[in-house]
Amino acid sequence: MTSIATRNEEVMAQASAWLARLQRQDVGEADGLAFDAWLAESPQHRDAYGAALAAWQAFDGCADAVLDELAAEARRSARRPAPTRRWLVGGGVAIAAGLTAVAVLPTVLDRPTVQTYATAKGQHRRVTLADGSVVDLNAETRLTVRFARRERQVELGDGQAVFDVAHDAARPFTVEASGRAVRVLGTQFDVRNRSGDVTVTVARGRVQVRPVASSKTGEAFVLTPGQRLAIARTGVAQLSAVDPQEALNWRAGRLVYRGEPLAEVVADLNRQFVEQIEVSDPALARMPVTGVIVLDDQASVATRLALMLPVRSVPSERGLMLLRK
Repeated sequence: MTSIATRNEEVMAQASAWLARLQRQDVGEADGLAFDAWLAESPQHRDAYGAALAAWQAFDGCADAVLDELAAEARRSARRPAPTRRWLVGGGVAIAAGLTAVAVLPTVLDRPTVQTYATAKGQHRRVTLADGSVVDLNAETRLTVRFARRERQVELGDGQAVFDVAHDAARPFTVEASGRAVRVLGTQFDVRNRSGDVTVTVARGRVQVRPVASSKTGEAFVLTPGQRLAIARTGVAQLSAVDPQEALNWRAGRLVYRGEPLAEVVADLNRQFVEQIEVSDPALARMPVTGVIVLDDQASVATRLALMLPVRSVPSERGLMLLRK
């Protein structure tokens, strides 16, 4: 049967191992979560870590004195188990360290992990983030993910992504795009940021869309399922009711439009195909498009456009030119 003294030694060894592990240069989110779990297993773990941390801090400040104390402790331990001045020093902060064990290592646990994901023309990509959230990236999209202990931040550059966010009330999930911040706790939504025009569509849950902290202008909105907020680069915002699944259909290779101008449709298509589509007539570029476009091949797409609008396609240097019939 394991004695109390042996168990204490084992816990102290674990605490020392955690202290060393959290000082590594490659410490990451998984390390922090595992450390949290270990702390929560027992108050003894928190106390032991507080003692180990105190000893490490004491050693850092007065290495010679600590080394002398460790040598003396080793000699005394060979004769009898007894508390030493080193652990008395650690015990003085054990309660505080047990209550705020994560806060005492801000440079380690609060150091964010940063990852960047990007897609090329015509490429779609699904990524699972460290917290279990799933993100689907549309073509020509760039995403930077910064996860820290108390927050999850994502920056969406020019592009589009669907977020299926894992719930974590202690760490809000925020997506920033062109000066707007979309804040959620657990939901599914689509964010589109193209040339400064931002659109947020909610499929499940609730999100808040507000200006970023550095911005002094703009209004905050709370969106529920079936709502879409479109914010133009000029700052003009428009809230509307939509079928949220239509906003997510691009993941299955289908683009759904409800009165969007042809220029916007062409811009979307040009992110999906290497050969580009051009519209030289400004009036034609403003013509509204309503319907579903299946993204199989460019020639078929051009044929479907000709069925929706009075247009025809001719070869051009870049690919295809759309003209009026």
